[in-house]
Amino acid sequence: MNSTEKNKQIVREFYDLAINKKDYASIAAKYIGDLYIQHNPLVEDGPEGFKKFIEFLKTDYPDARSEIKRIFADGDFVILHVHSFRQPNTRGRAIIEIFRVDNGKVVEHWDTIQEIPGTSANPNTMF
Repeated sequence: MNSTEKNKQIVREFYDLAINKKDYASIAAKYIGDLYIQHNPLVEDGPEGFKKFIEFLKTDYPDARSEIKRIFADGDFVILHVHSFRQPNTRGRAIIEIFRVDNGKVVEHWDTIQEIPGTSANPNTMF
């Protein structure tokens, strides 16, 4: 498996452990090193900042789930197109997640989040 494919695999598992399983201990043991740069203004830098985010999800959104619709990679950068549901029976949100991987660890993250509206000016879906 080449490094780009390996990075896709790392991010796919990291994302599932974080968002769907909310299992920080597994993430920390396998995918987070000393460096974790966060570009989402609501989440602190570093492993402890990410841990606080997972605890926030566990407390405020225990049923939150996300489905990766597409995954792209270019070297150390992995991009996810995600359908996210913070609460069941909602339209959810469309999210673009960008991760940078270094030596098998997720070291940097950006995201853009858009609520899915009830109506659209076109017949296309967001996925």
